[in-house]
Amino acid sequence: MRIPRWLSLKWQWYLRAQAGILLLPLGMCLFGEAVIRRASDPPKPWFWLGSISLICINAGVGLMVESGLFRGYPRR
Repeated sequence: MRIPRWLSLKWQWYLRAQAGILLLPLGMCLFGEAVIRRASDPPKPWFWLGSISLICINAGVGLMVESGLFRGYPRR
């Protein structure tokens, strides 16, 4: 995720962490919807919804790890 250089490091950390925190549950909700569609009788289209959900889950985890969310707020 490209963030402008004029933002301070603290704001960059905040934006990355919040984007990750929002993308992870979004992906999980989309994944649940894809599973429900796949299990319905007759099955409804689910492939693209499932693919988008996995992209959101991976992006959310990646942004949280990249921002150092697990280490806490930057002390610079």
